[in-house]
Amino acid sequence: MNFTIPRKNDDEFILYIWKIIDMPIISKNDLIFKISFELFLDSPETASKLINRLIEKNLLKKDNKNNLSLSPKLKERLENWQKKRNNEILNNLHSAKKHIKIIENLERDNRSNFNTLIKAFLDKGTINRTASVPEAAISIKEFDFNKGIIKADIVGTKESSYNIEINVKLKKISHDCHDFQERRAADKKFCKHLAKLFLLLKDKDETATLKFLNEIVKNIDKYNFSS
Repeated sequence: MNFTIPRKNDDEFILYIWKIIDMPIISKNDLIFKISFELFLDSPETASKLINRLIEKNLLKKDNKNNLSLSPKLKERLENWQKKRNNEILNNLHSAKKHIKIIENLERDNRSNFNTLIKAFLDKGTINRTASVPEAAISIKEFDFNKGIIKADIVGTKESSYNIEINVKLKKISHDCHDFQERRAADKKFCKHLAKLFLLLKDKDETATLKFLNEIVKNIDKYNFSS
């Protein structure tokens, strides 16, 4: 959920409030109390004026008992948002279960060539932190061992995406997240973004992924890890 408060737009503002209170109907006094003393968004006087304005604009409906509910249009938008959120939660749960299996496999199965190679670049903390990188956040732009190139964009906490570029011919691994720049690159280790990328690449084409990892491990002293 986006917690930026949309104060300049009445329908967005009341929808924002309703996403938090999550009630089908509510009395005016209770809504004022929630806006003023639970959410700390406005004074009671300002909240009361807001509610009156929303009723006048037909953004809120008042029944014969003076209880308030969202207009049909806003209710539909709220329901669509709730469905989307439920799907996101289910997807996150699925990803979390999948991630747990991956971690268990990495820690227990030392017979796998992939596990042996990837663990050369990781510590346990980094492995665990890959859970915070959603699969949907990674966009693989190029993955071609014949060219010796991997390129990917990763949606992170900053406004612009992070970039990853691996070039085996130039012996270069570049990435611009803070953890990689300040802590991992100097020791030629992977951050959570690089680790998650290789886990995804393994699912995409394990043979090509192993070729990349083998090449990097074999020539690690020649590689430049940089931003």
